[in-house]
Order: sequence, then structure tokens, then C-alpha cells
Amino acid sequence: MSPNFGLIIVGDEILSGKRADKHMPKVIELLAARGLALSYAHYVGDDPARITSTLRQVFATADTVFCCGGIGATPDDHTRQCAAQALDQPLALHPEAAELIRERMRDIAREEGKPYEPERADNLHRLNMGTIPQGARVLPNPYNKIPGFTCDGPGGGMVHFVPGFPVMAWPMIEWALEHYCAAWFHQAPQTEHSVLVFQSMESTLTPLMVQIEAAFPQVKVFSLPSVDHPVHGRHIELGVKGPTQEVTKAWDMLLEALHKMGAQLGPEMVRSR
Repeated sequence: MSPNFGLIIVGDEILSGKRADKHMPKVIELLAARGLALSYAHYVGDDPARITSTLRQVFATADTVFCCGGIGATPDDHTRQCAAQALDQPLALHPEAAELIRERMRDIAREEGKPYEPERADNLHRLNMGTIPQGARVLPNPYNKIPGFTCDGPGGGMVHFVPGFPVMAWPMIEWALEHYCAAWFHQAPQTEHSVLVFQSMESTLTPLMVQIEAAFPQVKVFSLPSVDHPVHGRHIELGVKGPTQEVTKAWDMLLEALHKMGAQLGPEMVRSR
């Protein structure tokens, strides 16, 4: 059984609308390409107490969670400190992280044609980005070498912390998936099968939905009403999703019942992962 996968997006800029979140669609895409799915997402502003509470909640689970944002070294970056607090661990400068940050500083000095000054105040401050919860592991950043980090939680899961910048975060999330989650890739084929139902009400379809979920506990039945679709107009997309073998049987039951009801049906859709 693969774990649940979660996502945490940190930053006032998302909640205020200054920036639009691009992480959730990308994480859904990265997971789907590996036969996995996102179970939940949390959006959290730059509030240390709320970040800590959210992290403590996910650390208590067996879930694999990606946390994007707030791991820099400016005053509004709280995620590193909150992760340590949520785990009841001290912050410590990770030796590998420190060396990667110094390597990045040397690269910048070389690009600017200036000498590398490791004791300069701004360079010393950059080392704060390598100060992570004790026991955490470095998560490599192929974009600029400034690493993220991975923490194990007391619940048996893990949280991967990456920057808020998509150009950095997305390859880091892929790296974490490949290195920590490969055993779960494509292990539980899932299928979603649905059909458009016209001239019907959800209240009419609800008893059938309840009946199917009772008959197939591993299958979820869903209905997505639309009142102003540009092509199909008013309709309900009614379908089943879950393990492929169970969905096949549930779909047969659903379709047979709809025909018996005399439902007016439109296009069918099948999605697999």
C-alpha cells in the first residue's frame, strides 16, 4: 500500500493573491505520471504558530508530504524553525548543506569576478539556509545548489521541504519521489470511469450512488453537476473511481442501473493512472 500524499504551500503571497499557486497542479501531474495521487493540500500564511501546527499534524501521520516555501533566510521565512519546533528538535547547521551553500557562494563570486569572502556578513547569513532540524537529510537543489531538507516524522511518514520557487521546487520534488517513493510507482492501478447524464437531478441519482458504494467499498462514486457547460449545457458527470478491477464491476452496475432508469446519457470518459 502506498502512503497518502500531501502538499503544504506556505506564504502570505498566495493567500493575498499576489502570487498564484502553481505547485498543486504540478504535484498532481508528477504523482499521476507515477501512478500516484494527491490526497490533500494545505495553504498556510507566514504565521509561525499555524505553520508549526500544520507540520505537527502531518508529522503525526504515515503520509509523504511536500512542503513548498519559507525555507529561506529572510525574516518572513519561518518553515525551517517551525519544522524543528513541530519535531521537538533543535536547529543545527547541517555539514553537507553548509558545504553546498559555500559552493554556491564561491560560484557567485566567480561569476561576478570577485574574491570569495567566506567571513563576509552576508555570506555568513546565507549559512542560515543550512540550519535545519537535527536529524534532517539534505534534499539537493539542481538549480542553484541551495538545498532543501527531508524530515522523518514520529508517525512513520516524511516531509520534504523545498523552496517556493517552481524552478527549484519541482525538480527537487521529482528527486524526492524517485529516491524515496519508487517502490510505490504504478503498484495500484486506478481508474475513473464516468458518463454525462442529462435531464436528471442529483437527488434522483443519490440512492444509486449509495448502493454502489455499499456494494464496492473500495470504490468512490462521484457526481459533478454543471449548469452552463459551453458544449453540453446542463448535465451531471456521474462516475466511479478506485482500483481498476473494482471500478470495472462498479461501472457495469452503474451503467445497467442508469439504463433501467431511462437516463439520457452522453459521452463517457475513462481516466487511468
